[in-house]
Amino acid sequence: MTTVDFNQFYEMLQAAARSVGAEITSPWFYLQLGIILVGGGVGLAGGAAIRSRLDMTSLGMGWPAPLRLFLRILVDSAWTAIFALVISLTRVGMLQSTWPSRSYLLAVSAKLALAWLVIRLVTSILRNEFIVRLISLSAWCVAALSIIGQLDSTLEALDAVSIEVGGLRLSPLLVLKLGVLLAFALWLANIASNFLEGRINQSRDLTPSIQVLLIKLMRLGLMVFAIAVVMSAVGINLSALAIFSGAVGVGIGFGLQKIFANFISGVILLADKSVKPGDLVTIGDSSGRISAMNTRYISVAAGDGREFLIPNEDLITQKVVNWTYTDKNTLVKVIFGTNYDADPRLVCKLAVTIAAESPRATKSKVPSCLLTEFTEAGMKFSLTFWIPDPDGMDNVKSDVMLALWDAFKREGIRVPYPVREIRIRGGALPVETVVEVQN
Repeated sequence: MTTVDFNQFYEMLQAAARSVGAEITSPWFYLQLGIILVGGGVGLAGGAAIRSRLDMTSLGMGWPAPLRLFLRILVDSAWTAIFALVISLTRVGMLQSTWPSRSYLLAVSAKLALAWLVIRLVTSILRNEFIVRLISLSAWCVAALSIIGQLDSTLEALDAVSIEVGGLRLSPLLVLKLGVLLAFALWLANIASNFLEGRINQSRDLTPSIQVLLIKLMRLGLMVFAIAVVMSAVGINLSALAIFSGAVGVGIGFGLQKIFANFISGVILLADKSVKPGDLVTIGDSSGRISAMNTRYISVAAGDGREFLIPNEDLITQKVVNWTYTDKNTLVKVIFGTNYDADPRLVCKLAVTIAAESPRATKSKVPSCLLTEFTEAGMKFSLTFWIPDPDGMDNVKSDVMLALWDAFKREGIRVPYPVREIRIRGGALPVETVVEVQN
């Protein structure tokens, strides 16, 4: 159902047109316009002179960042203050010599300039340039309508057009109020959540996964609370949104199963602490350290510049190897072999010594070397030792194997290689040839 009051809107436009027409036909309008142009020129010249004489770097040295930003905006807006001052002084002089209606345009211009100056100084606490411009322009438009006395008429005109949906009356005025208040409420909620996040991250009594869980729940709770408060403030009955909640339920049932499943899986992962930021994990063919946990996925840094974004549902339904779940100590296993000419006891002794001398080896746990198999080509050994964490495990393994190679060359121990025997029969004399093939 739509309700439109065009008569009221038309009458407002007629009144505004008559007022503008009366102003334009008066010779005092052009005098005031000339004074405004002169005042603008004086303001711009004065602002440029102030900026050229002030060194902002040295002037704000040692000041907190918000005060330096406030000072910079104040200097940049100096021309606006000068313009407002010149126009105000000119209007005072005109009031002494003529009727107030003949300097009405000057009064409006001075008030608009002062309103813009105040708005720019107030919004200096914001860091986002787009948000600053949006808020400044919106607030100045409201101030301008109030100064010229058209704010109430404009609000009534915006509220005259409405649409009723399920008992909810929607009008342009309601949408504007909802958007402004919602943006402000979410901004405050973001500030509060950042403050609480800093306090949670500073806590040493909470594990990283619990910290992430509390931060996510806190942000979600503050956003829901802000939206509910704003809707109640603009007069929207939350029970009227039941139809939308039903639509969301249908959407989850048909098209949002994966998104909802990943969200719930993320909450479960944060609660049961099976994985947490900083853990080294292997999921399928992907290995790396967890750099971030989000409500839909986790980010696994591979160490070579790549990051795997793995859905939370995969961590619940698939096999996950967590190298640092309960203990960061990691067992490194090196498999190698020698030929049968080597003394296996000497080989084990050399291997244990080399592993113990590794800078990353855990000194409290003695390395072990075992003879595991007699093969066709030679003997197989298994060297195991511990390192305090799995970072750089392949590098440690490579360093130990290189040290083994140097020791074997020094002791005359040979690494086995395949031997193939080829027998050739035929001709007057049997020929038997043995060929060694080294891979």
